[in-house]
Amino acid sequence: MTDDAGTDDLDALVRRVDPDRWLSSRFIADPAARADVVALYAYDHQLGRASRVASNPLLAEIRLTWWREALDEIFGGRPVRRHPTAEALAIAVRRHGLPREPLEAMIDARVRELHDGSGDLLQWAGDSAGSAAVLAAHILDPKGPADAARPAGAAWALARREGASPDAVRQALTAARAHARRVSVAAFPAIAHAALAANPQASELAKRLRLTWAVAWGRI
Repeated sequence: MTDDAGTDDLDALVRRVDPDRWLSSRFIADPAARADVVALYAYDHQLGRASRVASNPLLAEIRLTWWREALDEIFGGRPVRRHPTAEALAIAVRRHGLPREPLEAMIDARVRELHDGSGDLLQWAGDSAGSAAVLAAHILDPKGPADAARPAGAAWALARREGASPDAVRQALTAARAHARRVSVAAFPAIAHAALAANPQASELAKRLRLTWAVAWGRI
């Protein structure tokens, strides 16, 4: 299977395709932890890309099955297929003991999206970007309540999702802000991008300033 990274490394790829979460990852001081979090975002990008590049749902599902098989290799202790994102994800899983369930949930969310247009959008957002936020929080603070990051990841994804109502986004943000109080200072960069959900069309400078404020005060 080919990917769209070309000669770019994953950090450059995520900066290009996922600038909000890339910006939030700049607040992770440890380079190895930052690279592992970026690997999660690259994985989420590859899953979301499946339906965009495939000519029909069956081919998209084949691409998603390819990633499920990559998880089989990672968690089965077998050699991992040669793909920049799969290899980086394997390193992150092994370095931090990440669980399989959230990574699987991210695939399941995209499969549902192929067949019913995501169905419950909040559930889709929680299983996709919400699961990525939970895993990122675990990487940054393995002793903290990583599950508290899920609503923030979901709110950010919902704000960017075409068809999500403003009321649904506001409600998701309210829940995210309540749960964000449980997220430790160390893990906060895993959810900082949710601070951009209220104004996803802001300029990059405005986003940088908003993220700096969010991280400094621990609020989204």
